[in-house]
Amino acid sequence: MNKLLDQDKSIIAFEEALREYQNEQEAALGLDQPTRSQWFDPVPRQFLMKDKASTTILFGGLTMAHDYLVEGALSGLGYKVQHLDCPDNASLRYGKEFGNRGQCNPTYFTVGNLIKYLSYLRDEKGMSKDEIVRSFLFVTSGSCGPCRFGTYVTEYRKALRDAGFDGFRVLLFQQQSGLKQVTGDESALKLNSTFFFSFLKAVFIGDILNAIGYRIRPYEVIPGSTNEALERCKKILYDAFLHRRWLIPALRKCRKELRAVQVDRMQVKPKVSIIGEFWAMTTEGDGNYQLQRFLEQEGAEVEVQSVTAWLLFLIWEVRYDTQKRINLRESDGGKHGLKGKNPIKTLWALAVADKAIRVLFQSYAYALGLYRYHLPNMDEIAQIAHEHYNNHVRGGEGHMEVGKLILNVKKRKVNMTVSVKPFGCMPSSGVSDGVQSLITERYPEAIFLPIETTGDGAINVQSRVQMMLFKAKQAAQKEFDEALSHKKTTAEKIRDTFRVSNWTNPLRTTRHVVGCTAANAVYGMKSWFSLKK
Repeated sequence: MNKLLDQDKSIIAFEEALREYQNEQEAALGLDQPTRSQWFDPVPRQFLMKDKASTTILFGGLTMAHDYLVEGALSGLGYKVQHLDCPDNASLRYGKEFGNRGQCNPTYFTVGNLIKYLSYLRDEKGMSKDEIVRSFLFVTSGSCGPCRFGTYVTEYRKALRDAGFDGFRVLLFQQQSGLKQVTGDESALKLNSTFFFSFLKAVFIGDILNAIGYRIRPYEVIPGSTNEALERCKKILYDAFLHRRWLIPALRKCRKELRAVQVDRMQVKPKVSIIGEFWAMTTEGDGNYQLQRFLEQEGAEVEVQSVTAWLLFLIWEVRYDTQKRINLRESDGGKHGLKGKNPIKTLWALAVADKAIRVLFQSYAYALGLYRYHLPNMDEIAQIAHEHYNNHVRGGEGHMEVGKLILNVKKRKVNMTVSVKPFGCMPSSGVSDGVQSLITERYPEAIFLPIETTGDGAINVQSRVQMMLFKAKQAAQKEFDEALSHKKTTAEKIRDTFRVSNWTNPLRTTRHVVGCTAANAVYGMKSWFSLKK
């Protein structure tokens, strides 16, 4: 009994010593506070009309082309707008320093990117904290979700407070709410039809510029000529958005710029599709180890996913849910149900929205020179993925990653598929590391590589990509050899045909047969003998 009492006393004494040491360290670091309270997310200060002329809206998170064109579009509506640079590893360090533990790296990169810029204004430009809070605000997107999207805006405000920018305004744009987001008569940020249509046009054209750039750049004869042409195009389009001019003439002018790029389509290169978690597959910086640039440097043609496809998926989600709930008992009563609504009208409106997006996108694509580009059929993706992944499960890209891989293999769209996701991303990791294992068993010809991003370990990731890319190069060469055999010709004769025909046009494409672009070019040509005659 006495031994137990002595042990208790020793434990109490030890805990008191630890507490005393903790208090001493907190006092030395200036962390001692007489009273402590749980942090809460306050209601952000609004962006009022009286502040519009003196406030700069910061935003970012898409590709560099998207962010630049969105800046032009919103500037054309009278806002002071500035897009942030592509997040880098310095942004990651800021995010980890001031963010909560256990977040995925898109949160660290994007939150840290904002803090990095504000710190630059304070430390390099000499602006005070109050001046920064008064003169800037940040707009980000949000959504319901199992991970960062559920608390995205709260993460921003918490990290900003800890970084010394308490009170900085972060306004949230909900992906699902659309035009229903009411900002009030006094709000300077009018989320009306004009705002959304300007934003959507910038997104569509950003997608088109990216797609056409990834088509041309791997085959350019003069290194860097594609990027130079794209930069000129972005400036032309930015100016059109800024002055609210008709976009079609600007797109046609850009098409002339792009046609001047010299290409050699006879280079046999594997086509690699990048899919996965939205931000990780979209960003073009350190957040995914600059995967797009690395693949091109290693001799691949990259196929990227469009933001427009994500918009079509959001429309599909609402349409699918409405169709499933329309026959439920009492019209699916409840606060967010269909009771009291007209589901037929909703379905009609969604069908019109889907069609309008596709028509407008293809009109811009044709004007710029992006031919034979097809936006994904969401019903087809859902149907082909349903056997392996329930369409009701929502998180990340839902069933789309599964459907994309299957279609890539069955329709021979690409030679290799890379799925990128943040380390620990629940929805994406569950698909890439779980369901896709079954898919690759059923489709053994699939060349599939899932990679996780953490902000470090770039060498390991790039080594894995190189190993799988070796297989993809072999697959592309096989497709090219089969195309030559089918046409009963040789590579030398085809190359001569390129010199005497208009196949040097960088915007020209052929019908899809296989993944390799050079092989498709062979399939799309008339026989050498008929051309010679």
